[in-house]
Amino acid sequence: MLLGILSDTHDQLDRTRRGVDLLREQGVSALIHCGDLTTPEVLEICAVLPCWFVLGNNDTAVERLRQTAAETGVVCLDWGGLLPLAGRQVGVTHGHRRGEWKRLLAAEPDYLLFGHTHRSGDNRVGATRRINPGALHRAWNYSVAVLDVVRDEVRYLNVPR
Repeated sequence: MLLGILSDTHDQLDRTRRGVDLLREQGVSALIHCGDLTTPEVLEICAVLPCWFVLGNNDTAVERLRQTAAETGVVCLDWGGLLPLAGRQVGVTHGHRRGEWKRLLAAEPDYLLFGHTHRSGDNRVGATRRINPGALHRAWNYSVAVLDVVRDEVRYLNVPR
């Protein structure tokens, strides 16, 4: 299963659309957004595939995001959640809430996907591989990531400015 990961879109609709298009071209079958959407229109762009998202520190329109999620079939995991995907356990959080970070790591998921730093990253600590796809706003390079959960491989894609 190929999973598309994006984060910190901060209502950059055109850039988000380009990022989602790149992920679809790579053959991803689902999307995970790691927070800081800031506007519900981002969910409409992501709804072209099965999609889950978490809230970030800049997501102040929480009720509007939840309403749009319900209307589009996108699943809101609130501040963080665990997903069973292709026989793996995938944790998702934005990364700014220490308690949520600890709760998810205590479950020892195979992956912990997060954003917040606006920098891509991939490292393994114990049983958990921690992956940050980067950001589509306020970043040196705009990026998204493709995670092959069967092969345990991650690739980063640069999103054109």
